[in-house]
Amino acid sequence: MIRAGLAEILTDRGHEIVAAVGDAEALKEEVAARQPDVAIVDVRMPPGHTDEGLRAAIKIRKDHPGVGILVFSQYIETRYAADLLATRAGGVGYLLKDRVANVAEFTDAITRIAAGGTALDPEVVAGLLNASRHASTLGTLTAREHDVLALMAEGRSNSAIADRIIVSERAVEKHISNIFTKLGLPPSDSDHRRVLAVLAYLGT
Repeated sequence: MIRAGLAEILTDRGHEIVAAVGDAEALKEEVAARQPDVAIVDVRMPPGHTDEGLRAAIKIRKDHPGVGILVFSQYIETRYAADLLATRAGGVGYLLKDRVANVAEFTDAITRIAAGGTALDPEVVAGLLNASRHASTLGTLTAREHDVLALMAEGRSNSAIADRIIVSERAVEKHISNIFTKLGLPPSDSDHRRVLAVLAYLGT
């Protein structure tokens, strides 16, 4: 039912569904054959309904780096999120299934992932932070910089962050620049500093 509902939502908004499958092996086969922009994956898939979907997602990210991954889960499972994020930066999302009820947020997440960004459920972000053992890395950040980085982890744009914390977009840019400096992320042609900052923040 969820699979059919997602397909209908995306089709109605102009996206093309190239395949809709019910198990992890079929997912890997279809991704290899069709190379979609984004694969939407349930953490728990047949036959075992444990972590088959997550393991398939990690395999896809390794074998097909151009394919974005959006993982859905019924519950917050921080180990799965950390495992997925640890594979490489960018093009990944982890949302709770309840988030699909907000269609605009859901479709925006897919767009960000297809463009190489991240889309992490706020509750997943909170769970990862609580589970993290790398708080010392973040010790030099101010409270406001922590707020900005948490919103970056949710995949928010600079303008959206500015609206959320009620400051100017220029102030957000300054906070982000400070975050990059404090986390030791100098300018680079190859690394996506925004994603790397988020990964450092989540302790992955």
